[in-house]
Amino acid sequence: MVPLPDLLAEPVVRAALLEDLGRAGDITTDAILGSSSQAITASLVARGAGTIAGIGVASLAFRLLDSSAEITIERPDGSDVQRNERLAVVRAPARAVLSAERTALNFLCRLSGIATATRELVQAVRGTRAAIACTRKTTPGLRALEKYAVRVGGGMNHRFGLDDAMLVKDNHVAAAGGVRAALERARRAAGHLVKIELEVDDLDQLREALDAGLADAILLDNFSPSELRAAVALAGGRVILEASGSVNPATIRAIAETGVDLISSGWITHSAPALDIGLDAEVPPARP
Repeated sequence: MVPLPDLLAEPVVRAALLEDLGRAGDITTDAILGSSSQAITASLVARGAGTIAGIGVASLAFRLLDSSAEITIERPDGSDVQRNERLAVVRAPARAVLSAERTALNFLCRLSGIATATRELVQAVRGTRAAIACTRKTTPGLRALEKYAVRVGGGMNHRFGLDDAMLVKDNHVAAAGGVRAALERARRAAGHLVKIELEVDDLDQLREALDAGLADAILLDNFSPSELRAAVALAGGRVILEASGSVNPATIRAIAETGVDLISSGWITHSAPALDIGLDAEVPPARP
């Protein structure tokens, strides 16, 4: 897995550190260490099984507080780990380790949780044609990081924002006065590299969209498995079909077996539980 460039992650990590340090810095660490330049070694350790994502982002948190921090990564992004497995070793001034600990873990636990949830869905649809994609239901400010975690887990990214593809939703159709009118307006405005996807609520809208022939993909919103099978038969491979709505580990296999091309899930970013990961500092030997 190609790691996320520091240039993309740094503004987000820097903002998180500033939020945590507040107006006076880490007053607890200041009280404990005083002016000491003591170094410390600590390990990032998985408290549960899952898929790792964001180890580089966590490393960046330590390096932003002290550029001399050395992080040895033992389980890179994309690794499936077990409970008590060591992910990385941090060697740095104690002040940087203690002050960056929570920020680093917040990113690492959150992104690893997303990668783990994505991996679960990817494995659940194995043997079908369906690919797993995320949505724009991401944490504000963390979209690039969370969509990266989806890729780490084996999923695909849907559009990143409102500017990289057209998704004509039900309210757009209502504003335009119908499916064909909405698609015609979108097609007139779209550049040659811009894809158009239409969201439909029922089979009648799907038929209208197929007759218009202007969409590159059609999103089947909250269709039942039987409706999805009917939609696949109706489309006959003429357009990419995406299923969305009520997608979770309990429902996804039945959705995938209908023959759709894509299944998009907001659950993997807005509801994925964080993977429990901790930081364990080495305790120096007692002085005689």
